[in-house]
Amino acid sequence: MDNSVSTAAAERVSVTSPSSSPSPELSAPASLPPLVTDPKLRLIVYLLLLAAMFMATLDNQIVSTALPTIVGEFGELERFGWVGSAYLLTTSAVMPLYGKLGDLFGRKYVIIAAVTIFTLGSLVCGLAVSMNTLIAARVLQALGGGGIMVSIFAINADLFEPRERARYQSYSSLVLMASGALGPVLGGTLSDLFGWRSIFLVNLPIGILVLAGLVWLLPYRKPHRRPKIDYAGALLLAGAVASVVLWADSGQIFGSLIAWESLGVVAFGVLCLIGWVFVERRVPEPVVPLSLFSSRTVNLLLCISLVSGAIGIGSVNYIALFLQTTTGLSPSMAGLLFIATTGGIALGSLSAGRIISKTGRYKPFAIASTATGIVSLAIFSQMHAGTPIILLGLVMLLQGIGVGIGQQVPVIGVQNAAAGADVGAATGTVTLTRMGGAAIAISIYGAIISAGLAHVQIALPDGGDFRNLTPQMLSTLPHTVQTTVANAYSDAFLPLFLTASGMMALGLIAALMLPNVRLPVARGRDA
Repeated sequence: MDNSVSTAAAERVSVTSPSSSPSPELSAPASLPPLVTDPKLRLIVYLLLLAAMFMATLDNQIVSTALPTIVGEFGELERFGWVGSAYLLTTSAVMPLYGKLGDLFGRKYVIIAAVTIFTLGSLVCGLAVSMNTLIAARVLQALGGGGIMVSIFAINADLFEPRERARYQSYSSLVLMASGALGPVLGGTLSDLFGWRSIFLVNLPIGILVLAGLVWLLPYRKPHRRPKIDYAGALLLAGAVASVVLWADSGQIFGSLIAWESLGVVAFGVLCLIGWVFVERRVPEPVVPLSLFSSRTVNLLLCISLVSGAIGIGSVNYIALFLQTTTGLSPSMAGLLFIATTGGIALGSLSAGRIISKTGRYKPFAIASTATGIVSLAIFSQMHAGTPIILLGLVMLLQGIGVGIGQQVPVIGVQNAAAGADVGAATGTVTLTRMGGAAIAISIYGAIISAGLAHVQIALPDGGDFRNLTPQMLSTLPHTVQTTVANAYSDAFLPLFLTASGMMALGLIAALMLPNVRLPVARGRDA
């Protein structure tokens, strides 16, 4: 019997015969009725979840265009990167714990706690009096933000049947990526109009509205097992994840990736990882079940998720920098070009979600997404100073389509392959790899640009360093100097885009290796 026939047979068994033992590759979540049966109420709850997701993911990027203003007020330019890195690092570290807490205690109370922490963190950020207090407040904010992102995808699994979920996960993924694309524009606009503190304080009314709606409208589904929290596993995993992100940043922090401090971070991370595996093999309720990694499908999807985070989230700031330094566009005008990316994400995500919902097949979209990413980044590597704006916009549209058609695949695929009792932990692991990939990629991209510009010397009329030029300052320089600076940045970005394209090639290999499984349908429905 060929593989496709045996796979189809295994799928039918997993859906129609709950007493059988389905293949670990195809173990669908336990069949439970939707958490909310009234379609209108379900839509309201879902919109509240999208609002919470937009609020949390927007803060990954919204701070980027406001940072120069913040540094102008507080000083301490050397801490510039940590305002963003602290958020990503903390978010990545807490995601698996939140997923497991949702499995053990029910997702309603977990997401309410996460939104509350995020809203309080936003208030503290808006009231910060120094760079150190702002960084600390960002950590507090991220303690909630990580829980929001994990809980929302897990709640989607409770609200919708697997195939219907594919369509709605596409909307969630659209919000995730759109917030990243719109963040730089909104951050700059709010900062110019109302001051930088407004980018954090605007979260307060949204957070309060979401909290009130979830308290009243989201039902509580009590899990059918006694809560046993794996505190040791959660702390060790957080240490391992934080070490990876910190090491990726260590080139700028300690001066080299192989400095003794950097190697100390690596050693600490390895010890945490070994300790985590040791603990997870012995505790009754591991924060991330090791059995999850016994599935080839799950491991491949996690690789794809890692790459999608590195490109879809991690590259946004650097594409914005590329546009401003090589075209002379202002921050707001460069931000408007991201409308092309957002439009592509919307087109790709909504189309893919509907087709996956009808066919139950997600592998073709993983392949198409990664292949499109390779092409768009390869084209970006050939862009240079003076490239027509319309061509840049078309490439950004292509990249957005590629991101959109594959963004929901890892979540849908892993949720389908995981045991029903571990959907929250599995979802948290997917989101962890996505955000971890973004955090690591941001550090890699920064190191590439710094290395590319390190030995470039450009004489400015005032004798200053061209690396410190803002777009406004650059626009006042003589045309010949503007062209020289633009060419220097264009050359520095070439290896960045080639590296990103290579990352996508790894994702394509993983996508090609995925089994061509089919999502199950609800009982009583036709396949």
